[in-house]
Formats: sequence, C-alpha cells, structure tokens
Amino acid sequence: MGAYIQLVDNRNKDLAVTNLLGINITKNFMTSVANVSGTDLSKYKIIQKGQFAYSAMQVGRDETIRLALYTENEPAIISPAYLVIESKDENELLSEYMMMWFQRPESDRYGWFISDSSVRASLDYDRLCEIEIPIPNINEQRKYVALYNGLLTNQKTYENSLEDLQLICDTYIEDLIKKEEPKLLGDFVELIEHRNSNLKYGVDDVRGVSNSKQFMPTKANNVGRDLQKFYVISPGDFVYNSRTTRMGDKVGLGYNNTEETFLTSWNNTAFRVKKDSIHLLIPAYLFLFFYRSEFDRYARFNSWGSSTELFNWDDMCNVKLPIPSIKIQEAIVTIYHTLETRKRINEQLKNTIKPLCPVLMRGVVESL
Repeated sequence: MGAYIQLVDNRNKDLAVTNLLGINITKNFMTSVANVSGTDLSKYKIIQKGQFAYSAMQVGRDETIRLALYTENEPAIISPAYLVIESKDENELLSEYMMMWFQRPESDRYGWFISDSSVRASLDYDRLCEIEIPIPNINEQRKYVALYNGLLTNQKTYENSLEDLQLICDTYIEDLIKKEEPKLLGDFVELIEHRNSNLKYGVDDVRGVSNSKQFMPTKANNVGRDLQKFYVISPGDFVYNSRTTRMGDKVGLGYNNTEETFLTSWNNTAFRVKKDSIHLLIPAYLFLFFYRSEFDRYARFNSWGSSTELFNWDDMCNVKLPIPSIKIQEAIVTIYHTLETRKRINEQLKNTIKPLCPVLMRGVVESL
C-alpha cells in the first residue's frame, strides 16, 4: 500500500483553522475533548477533504486501526501526534475505496496482529505501508464506492428525518407551555416504595439511569449487596437521580416504557403517575416533558447543596407543566412513538450497512 499513499505535514502556522477534531475507534472524526487552553495551535496539523488522520498508537490494545477519512469541505486541525495521509494519485487509488477496505473487521484484526510489542502496541507508518490491499482498476473502485455511498446517503437522509420529528415534539410542548395554564406536577405523581423484599429479582435485573434519559445496566458491582432494599420498577414507572452534579448538568432519568420489570438502587428516586390521574396525564407525555433540554436546565438551576447538589423530590413536585387534553397528549405521544420506532430502524440500517464493506471487498478480491 505504501506505493500509493504519502504523508502530508501542513501546520496551522497562521492559526487560520480553529476546528479541532480527534478520531475514535469507530473510525470517525469527533470534536476534540482535549483542554487546549494555552496550547500553541500553530503546531497542530491541518487536514483537508480526502485526507486521512491516522493514530499509530494503541492499535494492539484497541484491536482497531484508528484511521478516519476527512470528508468535510472546510479544513480542520488535528493533534500533532496524528499522521495525515493522502492518496498519491486519486486516479490510481481512491481515498474512499481505501477507507472501505479499512472498515473491515479483518483489517483491524490484521493490524492488531502486526502491531509491535511496545507498551502502546503501536502500528507505525512504515508497518502500515507494508499492508497489502487489492487495488482494482479505477472504474471498479468507483463502482464499489458509489454503491456504498448510495447506501450511506439513504441512511443519512433517513436519520435527518429523525431530527425533524424531534423538533416537532419539542416545539409542540414549548407551544403548550406558552398557551396552557401550568399545573403542579406533585398533584399528579407519587413516590414508589415497592421494595424487592422477596428477592424475586436478582443482580441481572438492576438498572441505572443515564443523562440521555435511558435505563441502562448498572455499572455498580451489586454482587453481595442487599437487593431487598432495591426498588422494583414496573412498566410505566419513572426513576431519577437527584444528584445533578454527577450528571454533566443534566438529570439522570428514565421512563420504563417496556413490559419488563426490573430493579433500581434505593439511592435513586422512583415515582409514577397516580392511578387516579392516569386519565389526566399520560406517563409517556410526561417523559417527553422531561426529555427536553430546558427541563435539564431548570432542574440544574433549582438544585441545591455544596459539594453535591440535589434536585430532590420536593423540587420535582414543584415543577410546573402544561397538561392539555388527553387527545392532545395522545397526538404528541404518537409522534414520539413514531420517532422511537424510526430510531430503532435507523440503528438497524447503520448496523446493516457497515458489514457490507467486507462483502463488497470480498467481491473485489475474488474478481482479481
């Protein structure tokens, strides 16, 4: 492969580029999380459309060749620790075709296999250049790239429609906030004190809540803990973590919209819509209210404490929200359910497209 690629080293000498990016193990660019305050960004490397960012470090540890193709029109800067690579001649090796080859799990496994034995288990540039890839004629490369890009474009178009649906949900509720008489949430909800006293549910049933408003398998080691104290969470129940300082200025909250029953720690707060209020407030509508970033800001602003700030149950009960007619709530919830269904389909599409790279590349190998 070394005969077809070359290193590029253009530095941000005049500080004209400010968009700082990193690359992750999924071979995508991401906004850098590094603290560059006081850092001399003139030493950072400029990357242009059609070029690759490559990190030689930790290939063996991650079992991934950390390589990403930059596809944006405007240049960006990356860490001096990265290498910038480009195709010597796009009429001989398309950068997009090369990226397709390195999307294969087989390429990652081979990179891990040939990485050195250092602490970082690196795959330096010279070693990368020794990797052999099949390079058909340029027309064949373009055909495979066009097919793969067509699938990606369709998936991205579908993904963009999700943002429109989310905007409809958020805008609908914001409009209700302006028009409807607000009501105290505490009049419609109640705490849950249902404990796992009979140990019907075990360690595998424990869930935590994330700041993305989802339940997730808990990170805590609950082996040997007294699960009798844990709350039992039934379908339709809510759980939130009152400690807002640990959630990145967001409220860790989840709504059990499944048919599954599970446990959550007694350190969380569990609640539900009162039975005699179900005809007035649909739990799924309430969750949409919580899902908004405006609710996170409200809860964070109204948290109190010193080293640990809390948004306790009384604070939650004092939340005011619009509660329109059930028909209006059902209309919003229907849009939300459509959104959730499409999110699942979108994830299935993404999970289907990526494995096509090995299939397409197998066709290349067999045709040569």
